[in-house]
Amino acid sequence: MTIATARHDGVQIAYETFGNGDGEPMLLVMGLGMQMLAWPDEFCTGLVGRGFTVARFDNRDVGLSTHLREAGSPSLPMILVNPAAVASYRLADMADDAVAVLDALDWRSAHVVGASLGGMIAQTIAIRHPHRVRTLTSMMSTPSPRIGRARIRALLTLAPRRVRDRDGFAQRMVKVFRVIGSPGYPLDEQWARQIGRQSYDRAHDAAGVARQLAAINASGDRRAGLAGVRVPTLVLHGEADPLVGLTGGRATAEAVPGARLVTYPGMGHDLPSELWPAMIDEICALAAERGAPT
Repeated sequence: MTIATARHDGVQIAYETFGNGDGEPMLLVMGLGMQMLAWPDEFCTGLVGRGFTVARFDNRDVGLSTHLREAGSPSLPMILVNPAAVASYRLADMADDAVAVLDALDWRSAHVVGASLGGMIAQTIAIRHPHRVRTLTSMMSTPSPRIGRARIRALLTLAPRRVRDRDGFAQRMVKVFRVIGSPGYPLDEQWARQIGRQSYDRAHDAAGVARQLAAINASGDRRAGLAGVRVPTLVLHGEADPLVGLTGGRATAEAVPGARLVTYPGMGHDLPSELWPAMIDEICALAAERGAPT
């Protein structure tokens, strides 16, 4: 796969696609501090096998996309207490980055699937650019930073910190998923280490994670905007999520008229491979409401 670049307001967004281009367009949006690699290749190809052309991308401040280093590194206390004072951008800017990827692909609209922060961005796309969204899937996310707040241990585990080398980052990735991952499913440590090493090699920027977190907290509550969303909407959430509690998923589903909530016992804040078939089935069933293949 070849990395391509979209551009929006001085920011470059790196993206890549799966499939031959003939399928239904689907945009995958990843979460806080995670690069596009965190959408497992097998998950993407599973969607391709169901009739989709899939695009995934690095949000601003991670991976091969633009890092806004000149904005500095906001402190965690300020992010939590006065995020508007330290946030250098908002979720609206990140949503517009995602739409720039659609433009670069010449996709007038797409099925939009977002996980965690990616779910917040996906929600924002549906609010700001409703004509660009065929269906909306919000996974392990929330409509407000005040709903489904993280357990303290999970939040502290994600606190930005520098590591010395790629192996150190691989080990950090394992530690993170041991805390936020699914207690009902075994952690794939080999995958976590691999993603950690690859992510370090592509770009390690602890301050970028802090800037993304500030954007989340500074962007406020989306429930009023979600009340106007009219595309088929699916909400997927783990019942054991320590980072975004199940109340976040419930609130998202309650905010969007006609949204369907599906929860998974034993699932935390990750994508256990054992659940991929069920999740893909749900996403395909949603897309079928717009006439997409199943």
